[in-house]
Amino acid sequence: MNTAPETAEVNAPLVTPVKTPDAIKPKHKGSARLFKNPTLERLTHTHIAGPLTIFFSVAAVSLYYSLSRDLLTGLSAFGLFLGGWLLFTLAEYLMHRYVYHLNTSTPARAKFQYTMHGVHHEFPKDKTRLAMPPILTVFVASLLFFIFRFTLGNAGFGVLAGFVFGYALYLFVHYALHVYAPPKNFLKFWWHHHAMHHYKQDEIAFGVSTTLWDHIVGTMPDKKAK
Repeated sequence: MNTAPETAEVNAPLVTPVKTPDAIKPKHKGSARLFKNPTLERLTHTHIAGPLTIFFSVAAVSLYYSLSRDLLTGLSAFGLFLGGWLLFTLAEYLMHRYVYHLNTSTPARAKFQYTMHGVHHEFPKDKTRLAMPPILTVFVASLLFFIFRFTLGNAGFGVLAGFVFGYALYLFVHYALHVYAPPKNFLKFWWHHHAMHHYKQDEIAFGVSTTLWDHIVGTMPDKKAK
């Protein structure tokens, strides 16, 4: 009798079981395995320098191109940049609250939520899962370019620059919050805010790069909470 398939199954690396948000207990060591396929698994681990370089570069090139070709004036580019940045902060909040923390009422939803974000809550110190893989990063940057360019015309260059700058800043801040100890100054507030989301109540404190929308929508942590 041929037992090769069974042997292969036994020797296959174990995929970390999917957990719903209420069943996740943070672990400060280790990393989850999301795929048995080693190539797919490697693609889920990313060094933060890759996406940061790509998005900061896209922002700089977009501004330089639009200004050097006189597609935008300095003042309009600045205003559009700020608008794009503000737009990103709203997108960050909405994605985190309604997509990354969607209701896990079905197995498919639970799998999606755990793969996209739940794994980060279970292994918050895994610094290789704080950003999208470079291939996906390039795709997202390209998609954003076409969306903004063809819906806003030349103004899209300024909005794109602000939006991807906001995303790069979000990645940088999020990485710092999980990798470095909180500083002994006013910036410690960011560490406390994000820790409340991870370790106390995941239905509050959705903002990472800014707490603006938490203040506006009413999802700020209780000031007395520690």
